[in-house]
Amino acid sequence: MTITVLVPDEEGVAALAGIGGVRAIRYDGAQPDEPLPPETAEAEVLVPAFLVPIDPESFVDRMPNLRLIQLMTTGAENWIGRIPSSVLLSTARGAHGGSTAEWALGALIAVYRELVPFERARQARTWTRRPTDTLQDKRVLVLGAGDVALRTRRRLEACDATVTLVGTRARDGVHGIDELPDLLGEHDAVVLMVPLTDATTGLVDADFLARMPDGGVLVNAARGKVVDTDALLAELTAGRLRAALDVTEPEPLPPDHPLWTAPGLLLTPHVAGSVHDYSRRAYAVAAEIARYAAGAEPENLVHGEY
Repeated sequence: MTITVLVPDEEGVAALAGIGGVRAIRYDGAQPDEPLPPETAEAEVLVPAFLVPIDPESFVDRMPNLRLIQLMTTGAENWIGRIPSSVLLSTARGAHGGSTAEWALGALIAVYRELVPFERARQARTWTRRPTDTLQDKRVLVLGAGDVALRTRRRLEACDATVTLVGTRARDGVHGIDELPDLLGEHDAVVLMVPLTDATTGLVDADFLARMPDGGVLVNAARGKVVDTDALLAELTAGRLRAALDVTEPEPLPPDHPLWTAPGLLLTPHVAGSVHDYSRRAYAVAAEIARYAAGAEPENLVHGEY
């Protein structure tokens, strides 16, 4: 039996072409008022486009045979709670871990080595030679213990930093979330790499930030809503903490938002996982659709019962 899969581009069609029992059909309509191909009615699997705003309900309503949604992203918060329990949801965990870890490493190096101030000095044609801080020997707490966190630890340790992982529960090599309050004061930097859930929304609040030591660095490669923006702004404005954010709340930032001018902040527009070859890696994970086609459970399942 052959299953029909809707994919958002020709690269997806090519990536799934060699999988037996799978027929990939390209669609262009991501919004409720945009048409979908005739094959939509029979399609069992949907692959949403990468980081494109999509209304989940609009797809579910137009796909009566939908059984599996295979994301191109690791984050699934836009879909969980908005699709029926009968529809499986699988993420692209493993596809963007390397690039996101690379961004986190680069952000910490940029902060400690003051690369942005030096670039501003270059633009002003000012020779401002001075010593800077270093990532070497820093104690970095990574909040998260999944694929991205593990890749980040490997990269940080290569720079002679000491890394502590914190997960939802304690296990070998990972501290439990209940230990977090005591750990914060013992680390120079905190890197956020957690999914957005009810438990992580607003996790980094004023108390969390107050427990970080003076001069500490907060790096957010998770989701903007994990951090209380007002609480972070207060610490940045006071000059007690520094931060590197790839995600914000709200997102995108309106032109008059105070984060644009906050001191001690490195800000990028949600690009940690956006590299030129992202789709090849994402479709390599999406090829797990073959497991579903063969009657097996997808490995990155985060919603629904198989």
